[in-house]
Order: sequence, then structure tokens, then C-alpha cells
Amino acid sequence: MSMYFDIGDETLWNPSNGAGRLFLRQVEVFEAELKLPSGIGQGKYGGDPDTLEVDPVAYEEFIRSLVAWHCRTVHSVIVALSEGFVATALALAWRAGIELEMPEPGAGRVPAGVQYDPRGPGNPETGSAAVVTALDARAREMARCMAP
Repeated sequence: MSMYFDIGDETLWNPSNGAGRLFLRQVEVFEAELKLPSGIGQGKYGGDPDTLEVDPVAYEEFIRSLVAWHCRTVHSVIVALSEGFVATALALAWRAGIELEMPEPGAGRVPAGVQYDPRGPGNPETGSAAVVTALDARAREMARCMAP
């Protein structure tokens, strides 16, 4: 069995049920964190829990906010916990035709609106550049895994 993430009649991703369920649970976590709907929901088959429709407009807003949030993060634990999900979500966006440039690294400073937590591991001087580079590499790897 597998799940389907669709836009109209096009399947963007067809993961196993286990991977799909885990992804959806993480979608819920990040919708709450960002206070923004993802645009992923029950699709054209209504009650079929294995078929999900991706609203490209809502998903584009979600993924742009998600990537910006992730790339501003300077706390190593938060980066580690979120990187895999953000990379997978970004690869799904690329498959949906959403053009998204990776943010420019913070150029040696904590980005505006981000508070560095000295209790948490992470270096605000180098964190954002490393985070952007790692996310880009991981998202490209996920995109290859999603290819039919």
C-alpha cells in the first residue's frame, strides 16, 4: 500500500503508507509552529485517507514560510529535528513546480527576528550558512528519492 500526494490528476509523490503518515504528522506539527495551513488535505476521492490533494497556492505560502523559519534557526537541536522534514517538504514543492530559491546565508549575524538562545548549541556566527547549505543538499537528495 502507498499514499498519493496529488495536484489535480498529477501525482507528485507516492510514498509508502508509513513514510506518508509520518510526513503528514510532521505537517501538522509545522502548521501549528508556523500558524499557517499547509494546503495538504483530503483529495478528490474524499474519504480515501491514502489520497491527498496539495493546494499549490497554500502550499507555496507554507513552504516559503517553512524554509525561511528553518534557515533562520541557530539552535542546533531545532535544526536537527526539523531538517529532514523541511527538506522533504521542499522537494515536494519542487515537484509541484514551485520555484523557491534558497535564502542567502545570514552573513555572520543572527537574522532579524531571531533570538539566539545561548543555552542551546549552535553558533549564530556560522549557523545560518551551514543550515542553508545542508538543507539544499538534503532537499536535492529527497527530490531524487521522490522521482518516479
